[in-house]
Amino acid sequence: MDPIKILIADDELLARRRISKLLHTQTGVEIIGEAKNGLETVSMIESRRPELVYLDIQMPDLDGFGVLKQIPQDIMPLIIFVTAFDQYALKAFEFHAMDYLLKPFDDDRFEDALTHAVSQIRRQKLDDFNDKLMALMENFDAGNTAQPPATENHYLQRLAVKSSGRVYFLKTEEIDWIEAAGVYVNLHTGRESHLIRESISKLESQLAPAQFLRIHRSTIVNIDKIKEMQSYFHGEYIVIMKDGTELKLSRSYRDKLQAVLGNI
Repeated sequence: MDPIKILIADDELLARRRISKLLHTQTGVEIIGEAKNGLETVSMIESRRPELVYLDIQMPDLDGFGVLKQIPQDIMPLIIFVTAFDQYALKAFEFHAMDYLLKPFDDDRFEDALTHAVSQIRRQKLDDFNDKLMALMENFDAGNTAQPPATENHYLQRLAVKSSGRVYFLKTEEIDWIEAAGVYVNLHTGRESHLIRESISKLESQLAPAQFLRIHRSTIVNIDKIKEMQSYFHGEYIVIMKDGTELKLSRSYRDKLQAVLGNI
């Protein structure tokens, strides 16, 4: 994984050297520059795009808060304020600072702040990567379904699912049933469920009709996961899945399901 790019911004040489020395004992980080005043800090953030900045508050030309006011949000790095004055702490966190190191700080306090910052940056990188992968998969699927599938092999065999900061591929055969949830669908697999952004009608058109059947305007079932169909009140029916889940069967879909179950 690429090292975290760090900028040190402090008008005191000894302060810059201390931070630099501590960072050189760490792995997975890279110092990309040192700034001596506020204007130089703004310039380096804009040109070098650090991911983390150790930012002194009291600097010539432009103080730390002034620096942050100059930086566009789309390139704003994570900020750890470094200062000898504790009265700025509240204002620092109003600027969404990651941490606030009060000089003189010890090595353990420095390492705690760095560890927290690196963890958040890497988590954000992973989230960004997952979002891009999801978008890529959605575009791929859209391209594959631009025309009606000609054979069974052209139907979806897997779906990209984002869960807990990761993306993994779920085989369609593992899905028990699918439930519409607004602009999303909920994929039920055993005791788990996975929410993906897709309309139920579009997903239905991508699934093999020999395996998946619509039984309600908001429900699709995996035929292999059906245990039985039972009559309910006033001529209504319910579909009972092998895990015991009971799903309502709309009258408009009843004949089709009965025909399928009769052939099993």
